[in-house]
Amino acid sequence: MSVPAPADLAQQARRRARALRWGLGIGTAVVLGLGLVLLFLLTQATGNRELYERNYARLLVLNVVVAAVLLAVILWAAVRLAVRVRRGRFGSRLLVKLAAIFALVGLAPGLVIYIVSYQFVSRSIESWFDVKVEGALDAGVNLGRTTLEVLANDLGNKTRQAGAQLADVPDAAAGLALERIRDQLAAGEVVLWNASGQLIASAGLSSVLEAPERATAQQLRNARSQRFVAMVEGLDEPVAGMAPPQPHVKALAMVPSNSVGLLAEPRFLQASQRLPQILVDNALAVQQANREYQERALARAGLQRMYIGTLTLSLFLAVFGAVLLAVLLGNQLARPLLLLAHGVRQVAAGDLTPKPQLQSRDELAGLTRSFADMTQQLADARLAANRSLQQLDDARAYLQTILDNLTSGVVVLDRQGRVLSSNPGATRILRAPLAAFEGRPMAECSGLEAFAQSVQAQFDRLGDGRDHFGVDHWQQSFELRPAQSPFSQDALMLLARGALLPDQTRLLVFDDISEIVSAQRTQAWGEVARRLAHEIKNPLTPIQLSAERLEMKLAPKLGNTPEQALLAKSVRTIVEQVEAMKRLVNEFRDYARLPAAELKPLDLNVLVQNVMQLYPQEAATVPVQLELDPRCPPIRGDAEQLRQVIHNLLQNAQDATEASGRAGGEAGHVLLRTQWLDSARCVRLTVRDQGTGFSEPILKRAFEPYVTTKPRGTGLGLAVVKKIADDHGARIDLSNRLQDGATVGAQVSLSFPIDGAA
Repeated sequence: MSVPAPADLAQQARRRARALRWGLGIGTAVVLGLGLVLLFLLTQATGNRELYERNYARLLVLNVVVAAVLLAVILWAAVRLAVRVRRGRFGSRLLVKLAAIFALVGLAPGLVIYIVSYQFVSRSIESWFDVKVEGALDAGVNLGRTTLEVLANDLGNKTRQAGAQLADVPDAAAGLALERIRDQLAAGEVVLWNASGQLIASAGLSSVLEAPERATAQQLRNARSQRFVAMVEGLDEPVAGMAPPQPHVKALAMVPSNSVGLLAEPRFLQASQRLPQILVDNALAVQQANREYQERALARAGLQRMYIGTLTLSLFLAVFGAVLLAVLLGNQLARPLLLLAHGVRQVAAGDLTPKPQLQSRDELAGLTRSFADMTQQLADARLAANRSLQQLDDARAYLQTILDNLTSGVVVLDRQGRVLSSNPGATRILRAPLAAFEGRPMAECSGLEAFAQSVQAQFDRLGDGRDHFGVDHWQQSFELRPAQSPFSQDALMLLARGALLPDQTRLLVFDDISEIVSAQRTQAWGEVARRLAHEIKNPLTPIQLSAERLEMKLAPKLGNTPEQALLAKSVRTIVEQVEAMKRLVNEFRDYARLPAAELKPLDLNVLVQNVMQLYPQEAATVPVQLELDPRCPPIRGDAEQLRQVIHNLLQNAQDATEASGRAGGEAGHVLLRTQWLDSARCVRLTVRDQGTGFSEPILKRAFEPYVTTKPRGTGLGLAVVKKIADDHGARIDLSNRLQDGATVGAQVSLSFPIDGAA
């Protein structure tokens, strides 16, 4: 079953409210019409005793019927309000309060007037025919005057209180305020005068008159000195040829001003209120009582019943009007509140669809329009917020994608050095699980203690420097060796840069420049080798030839003397050293002029077996043991350069094993192994010796030129191996082999990527 939309429900509610208002309006008009007819008949009967006596029964029946109808309507309204309260409908209690207030407002004065008038009528009619009738007539006149004065003073007090609402209202905006005051006072007209008696603004009947009646100067002076002046007008005898004036009560009160200046001009509020017809009739009746005394003497009982009936009907009309006014005004007040309550519940539930609004010009209808505008603004704001959040998520994802794919490491730290976030590049460079250390100090990560302390010190100095010199970043190079690594690794050279973020967190960006430093060193040594080969090789041959020529010229002259033996020994030493220098120069030349690798598919096992033919086991001082993995797929490599790599590694391993004194023993051998690493998708070539290993400083710089532990070594063997490995895209690792805490040799490993076709 479909559920009606909120707009359809609101439209249905508006139709029901419109129908109810029409029904109440028609019923009210009918009842008021009957009441007015009865009052008219009673009034006519009052002036015509014969007519009254002839139609007394009919008037009595009509009075009873109208009273019953009015009572039924009041009871129906009360039952309807009780049902609304029992069902807990929103605004029902407000309607009850309004009905009670208006009923009391209408009933209390009506009862007072009814009781006073009843007593007055009963006693007055009886006293008319007393010997003191003249005194009674005077008492009746005084009573009427007192009643009018009470009404006048009441209007005066209300006018003075209403004038306080105009204290801060300028003259230009006084019209709307006067309309509101007129409704509050239930006055026929409200006029605002200045001190000179000039009209400022008006509301009611005076607003359509060309020249409203101006307050006199005496009245203005009295109002200023006595706070207000009240008077009753229209009860005088009418002038012949002119329409009788409408009896009314007029009050004139001074408007208080919040201005302190001496030039502030006082203003006066004047309100006029029509007198109740019953009071006017009574006043006129009292005035005419003396003239009609003889005529009414025979019908005093009828007069008493007539007046009592008139007063009773007036009381019912007043109560009915008050309750009806309460219901109508309550519905008008509750309808916007109901719309607001329903809209608030929808907004609280997250429904920001357009809300219904009233088009009338009062404040509550304006409140519904403001609420509808606010709801629309909230909907627009939520849409903009959702759009901003989506854009923020997209930007965050975009930034995260960039960070995840950066080759540089990015780490965000707090002031205590705790890791807030990191990218995969930082984990890859540092070879440490930084993501697992989020919320913990970076110094707790194994192998990064010194690096974390250095970074913290740099940030501390940056904070001091920025405060004094406006520095916004620092840059420093670091050298460290990660503790956890799948391979033994050379020292990492990092170039780090740090900056302070706006939220006082710290941004650390670093790059691995180990390969750049190694390449720079390789390039520098290549340049040194080239220059050495050029500068040294040229004078070596003349030195050797000159030494041999000296021996050839001087040897026959010296004969077999000790000098001849010394000469021969010296020449032989010169020639041997020259040959050694030539070999050194040739190695430098070969290192500097190493050709580019021509990479082709290559079976590493076959290449190793070919190289091993040059190392026969029976004649070798240090035998070579082979362990070849048949699963090794082809790699891409240059056969000649890789053959040179294997020769260099085997020669170094044999020299290290022989130098350690283990040659000839059971363990004095070199291990050459190939291995297929399925997880890493690479082929590893390993050469393991049983020498003394490397010291820590040599281990860190073993692949740099002219770094060696041999007394006569050039230090270019491993440098050439490193350069060839780099040209092949291979990973090279050098480490000491430990057994029970003691060094039992060294190991060099090269990991080659496999051929793409394989």
